Amino acid sequence: MSTAYTPVAKGLHWLMAVLILGLLALGIVMHEMPLSPLKLELYAWHKWFGITVLLLVWLRLAWRLTHRPPALPATLSPPLQRLAHAWHALLYGLMIVIPLSGWLMSSAKGVQTVWFGLVPLPDLLGRDRELGDLLQQAHKLLNLLLLLTLAGHVLAALWHHFVLKDDTLRRMR
Repeated sequence: MSTAYTPVAKGLHWLMAVLILGLLALGIVMHEMPLSPLKLELYAWHKWFGITVLLLVWLRLAWRLTHRPPALPATLSPPLQRLAHAWHALLYGLMIVIPLSGWLMSSAKGVQTVWFGLVPLPDLLGRDRELGDLLQQAHKLLNLLLLLTLAGHVLAALWHHFVLKDDTLRRMR
């Protein structure tokens, strides 16, 4: 079994990392802006790339199911291996749930999502302002959880590289 991820897995990993970090930054910036045409345009871009992440995560999961990732380092204890698997499951779950929560929120607020201005996506819920506000709070909290999870992911990669001195970080380059 290879000790490195496939080029497709690496490409999807880094593409999604850039998209997700960009979406997090864009979400923070646009939330603080006063209502303006620019803010509305940024919301559209945020939704477009959020749906793109949702599509890419399914592609990434399909790739992972058909191309086994390298085994975790044998030096990791079984509890740490279980933690690593749980952490990755949480990341994948958040990459699915967060875009869905945004889509649901937009639907409940009565703002249709039109992917890249070309493909109108169906509203997942009827218009309900109170539910939309609740989903907005859920979307924010899920993104905070994502930030913490990503920080843990990066710290774990650095721990592997600088403390354990194994190939965990290098095999994703």
